[in-house]
Amino acid sequence: MNKLPLIIKREYLAKVRNKSFVIMTFLSPILMVGMVVLIAYLTKLNDNEKRVISVLNESDYFSTDFVSTESTGYIHFRDINLKAAKDSTDALGLYGLLYIPHDSDLEKVANESYFYSKEAASTHVLSGLEEIFQDRLHQRKLQILEVSTKDYAELGDKFEINTSTFEGDQNLKGINELKAAIGGAFGYLIMMFIIIYGGFVMRSVIEEKTSRIIEVIISSVKPFQLMLGKIIGTSLAGITQFAIWIISAGLLLLVAFAIFGIDPDMLNQGADIRDVMGVDVSSPMPLPSQFMEYFQEIYKLPWLMLIIFFFIYFILGYLIYSSIYAAIGAAVDNETDTQQFIFPIILPLMLAIYVGFFSVFSNPHGPIAVGFSLFPLTSPIVMLMRLPNGIGDGGVPIWQVVTSIALLIVTFIGIVWLAAKIYRIGILMYGKKPSYKELFKWLRY
Repeated sequence: MNKLPLIIKREYLAKVRNKSFVIMTFLSPILMVGMVVLIAYLTKLNDNEKRVISVLNESDYFSTDFVSTESTGYIHFRDINLKAAKDSTDALGLYGLLYIPHDSDLEKVANESYFYSKEAASTHVLSGLEEIFQDRLHQRKLQILEVSTKDYAELGDKFEINTSTFEGDQNLKGINELKAAIGGAFGYLIMMFIIIYGGFVMRSVIEEKTSRIIEVIISSVKPFQLMLGKIIGTSLAGITQFAIWIISAGLLLLVAFAIFGIDPDMLNQGADIRDVMGVDVSSPMPLPSQFMEYFQEIYKLPWLMLIIFFFIYFILGYLIYSSIYAAIGAAVDNETDTQQFIFPIILPLMLAIYVGFFSVFSNPHGPIAVGFSLFPLTSPIVMLMRLPNGIGDGGVPIWQVVTSIALLIVTFIGIVWLAAKIYRIGILMYGKKPSYKELFKWLRY
């Protein structure tokens, strides 16, 4: 194994000096940041568009309800009929016409009101109009029932039971789902790294095999050393590229947002973060206070432990899958022939992501979550979803973590041993498209 460091160095330098590697290392952050900035900029332009709606109100109601805002403007028509109002709205190029007919009964007025537009109206616009009608109808019904607005608001308060740990610490609604999502993000990084850089290992083997340089290399190096050197060298190159991406993308984002004056909060306008966290919108607690509680819970997560186990599961998971990729690269003559073998490799990773989210979110200690967090081909992802809850009481039992890592190590040794059998035969096989049956034969040699 004295030649292994030389092989690792050779593979690492061969990757980082490659023109395409250098170009993508520095171009990818620019493209990613450019896409984020473009989305934010287009969102900003879209939000600046003001929709103007004409209002023909023939009733005695809603005289002061439709007031122009930054996003929606209102033009009130007087002393004209509905047809003239439609023609004027169309001629002026306005967004639409809100028609409120005359009647003494508020409910009939609301039910017979129409919004006319040239094409289907935006849900956001319709929701705003409906909210105005709904508020007025509520006020009218409260007056009939002789119930004050304040009393009605108190009746509408949603009840939430207080929760706490046995030690007296407050539990927050949705915090388990948030912790699982954080762990899932770590697991997703592992999956993407395995797919991207495992493919690099496979293509590297194919290139050397088709160029026949592999015949010269194995005359002085054992196939097992060569395979292991390729895996480690490529992974180090990948880590280098990944680190450059994170640092440069973060700096570019800060600079781009500062130059274009973009508020990062506008990227969250498509989804309400309160719904993600399970925060009740009608809760009387001030929103900043709620966020602070969630941020404090996130801050209290065992980040050092998570990062340590992320690297442990990342290294073991990557070594297992990249060994399989190397074996496939040695078994085929070109990248087209790898398609029949790729899907069975990716399937456990996809299964880990989807099953992990569904099982860990609902019950992190359930049999499905535990089983997938112990199974070696899925544990690097699923176990990381469970670890934000901690290890020991209330978290993942210590024996499950130890068992999971032990199974990964044993599986890695077994797969490397099997992959080396395929590798040492496959790298010298040319002109024959292998099948699964053929690969099983090679394992017996």
